[in-house]
Amino acid sequence: MIFDSEEFTFKAPRPITRARRVLIVPDISIDKPYPYSTSPRLLSAIIDGIRRVSDADVLVIGGTGDGSPVRPVYKSLGYDFPRVIMLDVKDSVWVEVDNPLEKPLAIPTFLIPNVVLSSDYLITTSPLKVDDGKGRLSIANLLSLLSVERYGKNWKNLHEFGIENVFADLYFTMPFDMGIVDATQMLDFKSGGDDKISSHGKIYQGEPYYIDGEVSGILGFDTPYLDLIDEAEAELDVDG
Repeated sequence: MIFDSEEFTFKAPRPITRARRVLIVPDISIDKPYPYSTSPRLLSAIIDGIRRVSDADVLVIGGTGDGSPVRPVYKSLGYDFPRVIMLDVKDSVWVEVDNPLEKPLAIPTFLIPNVVLSSDYLITTSPLKVDDGKGRLSIANLLSLLSVERYGKNWKNLHEFGIENVFADLYFTMPFDMGIVDATQMLDFKSGGDDKISSHGKIYQGEPYYIDGEVSGILGFDTPYLDLIDEAEAELDVDG
């Protein structure tokens, strides 16, 4: 679904009405306000939408690329929501989870927070980011759930496997129910450091693979991990 940013109201899907715990993963990989990170305005809209239909526990979890505490980042970004449990990835109880792909693209198992497995509904939300021409959207945001202690500062140990492959593996290993891309503005990272910000005025909401593809197709940039997901799913269909 595509909404005008100014008119966006989060309408929680039916499964949330039955959920006991809803987990939201914002993009706080950079300690800078929107469009570098998920805006508190969007998070507030999502939380309000959940509250209208459910008494479920609402949890927000985030992690910094250098492994430093996340609470100062929450504070600087204005993340202050009543009756919401704010978690730091680095304090997680970790669980080793197998990649369900018979032929993983990068990693056969991931160490992920137990709270992901114990939550009933999972939402990943990100700004609209393009990094040197490649989309970094709701699925790419799942990288922030991985352990910096295990995978290195800014998850550098994973780059040797090809970070697009890692994104695709995460999609299968941590199947999130919903992705929300805040495309009120588009942030275009430039290798020379001269980032470009432009207006788009939309918010995209849906299943993460679908919504990342919708944004990429409409705005005409490549998101390579989506192609890798297509290839892996084709192999799953053949093997099945």
